[in-house]
Amino acid sequence: MGPPCAGEVFWTTGLSGAGKSTVAALLRDRLVAAGRCCVLLDGDVLRGILDAGGDYAPHARRRLAFSYARLCHELAAQGLTVVCATISMVHDVRRWNRANIPNYREIWLRVPVEELARRDAKGLYAAAASGALADLAGLHQAVEEPDSPDLIIDNHGAVTAALAVDRIWTRFGLGEACR
Repeated sequence: MGPPCAGEVFWTTGLSGAGKSTVAALLRDRLVAAGRCCVLLDGDVLRGILDAGGDYAPHARRRLAFSYARLCHELAAQGLTVVCATISMVHDVRRWNRANIPNYREIWLRVPVEELARRDAKGLYAAAASGALADLAGLHQAVEEPDSPDLIIDNHGAVTAALAVDRIWTRFGLGEACR
């Protein structure tokens, strides 16, 4: 039997299209398969649940990021492993996480903007290029890139989502299941 579970948070951050949702879902699945009580919080889904609508102004993004952080804190305090996929490129949110969430792990999926525009699964970069979208984080709005993440994954080129999860798994020694 593995060690007892203490709550933990895997805060997976990066710009839109960096692969956060895909990597986070694979990580959650692998953690569950290893016997951890795990929940996935995806920023796109949480935005709808918290009725944040289409307000992407910097102050609204910051407020929402703090909501995600407080939710992660509460769930981890109850012993859950939380995988959160969120842009949340705000220094004070990440500092709050480090100060208030034991077992906080910050993972930055770093992808060049040119690659994000090439992927463009949601059509956001094309909309930004045409002028139809004026509030895309990393293009129209400045972001505060992580200054001390626990792990940086350059999530492009030969790096697949599965390989990214392998790197997370190895970096944080996630081989043992909790009892």
